[in-house]
Amino acid sequence: MVVLYLKSGADFFQKIKGKLIVSSQALENEPLYGSEIMAKMARAAAVGGAVAIRANGADDIAAIKQEVDLPIVGLVKRDYLNSDVYITATKKEVDELLEVGVTVVALDATFQDRPNGESLETLIRYLKSQGQLVMADISTLEEGKLAAKLGADCVSTTLSGYTTYSRQLEGPDFELIEELTRELKIPVIAEGRISTPEQARIALEKGAYAVVVGSAITRPQLITESFVKMITKVERRV
Repeated sequence: MVVLYLKSGADFFQKIKGKLIVSSQALENEPLYGSEIMAKMARAAAVGGAVAIRANGADDIAAIKQEVDLPIVGLVKRDYLNSDVYITATKKEVDELLEVGVTVVALDATFQDRPNGESLETLIRYLKSQGQLVMADISTLEEGKLAAKLGADCVSTTLSGYTTYSRQLEGPDFELIEELTRELKIPVIAEGRISTPEQARIALEKGAYAVVVGSAITRPQLITESFVKMITKVERRV
């Protein structure tokens, strides 16, 4: 099925319209780190009704593809000393995703300098030459406009709040969703700090084409932390 969606962007976007994409990711310092666990989390998301999975790294993606028959939005997170860009930052990460096979490649499309002097324009051009769908993770309206101009198939609000010059909010950046949907002709995917079903609904009402939820579904340590914080507030008032 992944190959099918690679060949037809229209099929992918039809499948996700108005629906939920679940991000199944865990970093090395997190309790659920490991490809087998991430694959099981992806399967649980699929059983619950998710229509696509967002996943990090070739190993996790390969394991998830064995577990679920859903389109995969793939990325590779990697730290570089000379850059704050860490989501599919260079051609090296792009090639890893092309090799494992994903439906969509997600990459940082912010104005921050990329490692090794590489450019967003070059990476998007390379991906399109491979017939690959591109999701541009952005933090501001201007970044979204540039990504669309460069050929990205969709933009995601993933990085709002993660660049120094974007809005620093505790919750979802609904204003950015509205701005992007007014200005762009390509789909706008809502992602970032969406922690409740109500927020997901609001994102769609604000114009989002689809919604990505990660931490609130697949990172139980953060879910637990949110409960603990709320209970602590109650204890202090008693």
